[in-house]
Amino acid sequence: MSRKARVLILMVIIEAFLAGIWWYLARYGVANPDHVTPDFQAVVGQTMGMAMGGLLGIGFILFFVAARNDRKAPQDGTRR
Repeated sequence: MSRKARVLILMVIIEAFLAGIWWYLARYGVANPDHVTPDFQAVVGQTMGMAMGGLLGIGFILFFVAARNDRKAPQDGTRR
C-alpha cells in the first residue's frame, strides 16, 4: 500500500472519529438544555470545526509529503 493511501485512510478515520464526537456533543446539548450553557452549541461547533479543519490542513500537507516520498522510493530502492 502506498504512503498516500495510508495517509488518506488514516485521515478519513480520524475525521470520522472527530465528526462522531461532534455529533455526540451536539445531541447532548439538544437533549440536556438545562445542563449546558446557552452558547454550548456555538462553542462546540467552533471548537470541533477548528479541530477538524486544522487536522484536514495538516493531512493535506502530509499527503503531499507522502506523494513525494512515494516518487522518491523507487529511485532510492528502499520501497517499504
